[in-house]
Amino acid sequence: MSELNTTIQELIKYRRSVFPKDYIDKPIAKDILVELLKCAVQAPTHKLTQPWRFTVFTGEGLIKLADALKKQYKKSVSKDDYSKKKGESIQKKILQSGAVIAICLNESGKIPKWEELAAVASAVQNMALAASAQDIGSYWSSSKLIHELDSFLGLSKNESCIGLFYMGYHKEKRSLGKRSPLSEKVTWVE
Repeated sequence: MSELNTTIQELIKYRRSVFPKDYIDKPIAKDILVELLKCAVQAPTHKLTQPWRFTVFTGEGLIKLADALKKQYKKSVSKDDYSKKKGESIQKKILQSGAVIAICLNESGKIPKWEELAAVASAVQNMALAASAQDIGSYWSSSKLIHELDSFLGLSKNESCIGLFYMGYHKEKRSLGKRSPLSEKVTWVE
């Protein structure tokens, strides 16, 4: 097996979600983010619709996103259900991150929506693997608040935000994921 194949297989096996509470205070350079996004857009895409759209938040942009999400949270619940602690937690998670990327879907209308969602998910997996190779932790969050960000993100009517991709350097040790045995998931027909 070639060194490249070994490296790719190890990245896939050891890639794990790493959450903002575990990120260290170290910004992610723009050129690294560009490289991660270049990996993302190499994902398979039926009829080359390339339905992914990304909005990258860093620096002061993280503050804008944190404030927007906190406002959306406050608007989404009744005054009695509002929790100041939860609002601050939403902000903190963003501000602990080196970057947050809004993952958006641009529906072409040429193919079924599920195929375009699969293409975007593949793009995010590429980005997660590339980030892991750079020792950058990440995870995809799909809070119900993302559906309220369309105006903030300047999305058109055929676009929608389907998640936020949190990223940051960390000191977590790599480990294999907890998965049930392959034999429970695979049927062989020979």
